[in-house]
Amino acid sequence: MTDAHEGDLSPITIRVATAVRISGISRSRIYELIQSGDVHIVKVGRLTLVRYDSLQRLLSQ
Repeated sequence: MTDAHEGDLSPITIRVATAVRISGISRSRIYELIQSGDVHIVKVGRLTLVRYDSLQRLLSQ
């Protein structure tokens, strides 16, 4: 039996630096988007991880 999501290899979260690199948006603008709620994050201790689907949604607009 195969998993329906087997071909989906997108990450769930990415580091802010990676979000900056793949989006072309500045680090400070990423944090502004986080503060406004346009980009969602997950905190793991002091580490801020950007929800990849949230960033993709923003970039597709």
